Amino acid sequence: MESYAMALLYATPFFIGLVLIEILYGRFVKDQKHNLMDTVSSLSSGLTNVVKDSLGLVIILVSYPFLLEHLALVEIKATWLVWVVAFIALDFAGYWNHRLSHHINFFWNQHVIHHSSEEFNLACALRQPISNLLGYYALLLIPAALLGVPDQVIAILAPIHLFAQFWYHTQYIGKLGFLEYVIVTPSQHRVHHAINKEYIDKNLGQIFCVWDRIFGTFQEELDEVPPQYGVLKPANTWNPIIINFQHVWRLMQDAWRTKSYWDKLRIWFMPTGWRPQDVKVKYPVAIIENVYNFRKYKPQASSSLKGYSLFQLAITTILMLFMFYNYSDIGFDGLLLFGAFIFVGIYGYTTLMDGKNYAVWIEVIRGVGGLVLIYFTEDWFGINAYFSMGSYLVAFYFLITIFGGIYFTYFEKSFIATDLAS
Repeated sequence: MESYAMALLYATPFFIGLVLIEILYGRFVKDQKHNLMDTVSSLSSGLTNVVKDSLGLVIILVSYPFLLEHLALVEIKATWLVWVVAFIALDFAGYWNHRLSHHINFFWNQHVIHHSSEEFNLACALRQPISNLLGYYALLLIPAALLGVPDQVIAILAPIHLFAQFWYHTQYIGKLGFLEYVIVTPSQHRVHHAINKEYIDKNLGQIFCVWDRIFGTFQEELDEVPPQYGVLKPANTWNPIIINFQHVWRLMQDAWRTKSYWDKLRIWFMPTGWRPQDVKVKYPVAIIENVYNFRKYKPQASSSLKGYSLFQLAITTILMLFMFYNYSDIGFDGLLLFGAFIFVGIYGYTTLMDGKNYAVWIEVIRGVGGLVLIYFTEDWFGINAYFSMGSYLVAFYFLITIFGGIYFTYFEKSFIATDLAS
């Protein structure tokens, strides 16, 4: 996990930098594809994902090394061929994992976060799950195990395969000629993220589009059908942690409410969106009917709240990068506590972005908790070893968090209400 954390230490600023370049490009061409609060939500989602993955918070059903040991029929020598075979095997597994996530109720929960943005840009690529707590992916790599692909090769290629899926989340690149027949392109992935009936559950490939063409899930982007983005059951929140578990919470409610014991069982494995008939009638869920005419989630937010949200995102990112930098010295128990502060922080400021009154309690409690930890340890997870004033700056940040939560919950809302009344 330490090597993965170090990889994230360098990858995170790189991806955020590309998002900033896309934003600047949008301003330059006067065709902005970013909504500030949506982008903050997307980047915050990315932070939760990398922290969760760096801590290894997953229950592994079966590991790839185990499958390799028991299933390998041949052994590929460590040449260029093994890397090619491994990459193709990863992409083949990725296609079926993606397809599974789109077609089975239970598995959709781990993927809905990626589709939850009603914008389509590089930031939404970073909306990755924390709800994927069941590690079954190795089962999809059985072909690689049968061919004897070493687990070290898979471990190296897996993050590269994931990172290579970032670039095509953009609206600024058109169709790419003959490449449209080989790899997944921005045009194809715009189709994949669209909620138009012509585009739903299409283009599930990750690097190569040949799997979609072979298995009948390919759809070209049509000029007469402009893609509309999001999910048919809108998230209606900027909080990525809530989005991660919205769908499974609805499944739990439906399983509890339905009178049919058969439906209580099968709801988890039915096609995405399926609900028991008795629950569907009694507890309707709002679904977008006209994808060309629906109100995007955009609660009222002042310039100061937007600026404060950017500030919280920036400091949270810096703290997370320090966590990765000092990963081995912090120790596992310390990493869990550090990760908890990051998660609670993201939950707090994105709830504040939603305008929820209870956000103030989250912000005050985490602020006080951070100050108490600094007081008793006289440090912040070893930051003073690198910067003598480090813990004082972190303490100052927690003070800002406390006052920010109070200000945006009580004072600014009252100012806005007064202005509206006048």
